Amino acid sequence: MGILEKISEIEKEIARTQKNKATEYHLGLLKAKLAKYRAQLLEPSKSASSKGEGFDVMKSGDARVALIGFPSVGKSTFLSLMTSTASEAASYEFTTLTCIPGVIEYKGANIQLLDLPGIIEGAAQGKGRGRQVIAVARTADVVIMMLDATKGEVQRSLLEKELESVGIRLNKHKPNIYFKPKKGGGISFNSTVTLTQCSEKLVQLILHEYKIFNAEVLFREDCSPDEFIDVIVGNRVYMPCLYVYNKIDQISMEEVDRLARKPNSVVISCGMKLNLDYLLEMLWEYLALTCIYTKKRGQRPDFTDAIILRKGASVEHVVTLQAPGGSFLPWDTSSQQG
Repeated sequence: MGILEKISEIEKEIARTQKNKATEYHLGLLKAKLAKYRAQLLEPSKSASSKGEGFDVMKSGDARVALIGFPSVGKSTFLSLMTSTASEAASYEFTTLTCIPGVIEYKGANIQLLDLPGIIEGAAQGKGRGRQVIAVARTADVVIMMLDATKGEVQRSLLEKELESVGIRLNKHKPNIYFKPKKGGGISFNSTVTLTQCSEKLVQLILHEYKIFNAEVLFREDCSPDEFIDVIVGNRVYMPCLYVYNKIDQISMEEVDRLARKPNSVVISCGMKLNLDYLLEMLWEYLALTCIYTKKRGQRPDFTDAIILRKGASVEHVVTLQAPGGSFLPWDTSSQQG
């Protein structure tokens, strides 16, 4: 039985197993096995050919935004409207077959926007160019999930499932769990809060599934077994996601109002160029960038060239960027020097 068949069997067993106190340990083990098989599936094949067109794009600018969605939802049209890059757009599916980069110039920052090929259901298992698309998405600072407003709910749930299965966690924070493997001493389990989803026995079973028999575990918040598995695996990516519902000119005003009130959502129409300015404002907020303008003593500030910093930067970081010979910080290698 191949990995795909094993994943399918485990998913079916999880779906038909009732969730209660008596089955929580069984479900926890199934989820641990599922995470292991999915990790094996994402490992690059040694026999894979190195021939073919390059897919990844060198990171540039002050931030990177990945444009993800099903075929023919308006990604290429959006890229052409927001940047100076012309991406082929047509009414048929799979117009874009490779990664096309563009640059959004906004508030002095250069934001790299990547138009990725349309994802199809089963992309995480390698269908289409799904694995390559998702691999590029993992390197982004923010994901824009482009959805067709006429069928957005179905598309959104399918895309979230595909991204979840490859370790991309949208609009979630990293679980506050301390985990450290040791060479001996068994498993030390503690918690600073009351746990309602995990128990010491379940934690031990999950660790044993990963062949870990000596470790320190400290729960600082009430986390689920899935979140604990994410901490063990350690390769999860937590990033903000903006759900963009395109083609709102094809639905009723009541439906537009309902979609616009959803958390982390923006409604637009690329065809009629509606609400694109507000989308840019939301994107800037999600990127959490800050513009710093410098001035020489006795002169007015230079508003033509900004230093772009990430959230949490201090005056010390600005001085480091401005100092002659100063090296860029590793977390912001793309910031502009004034």
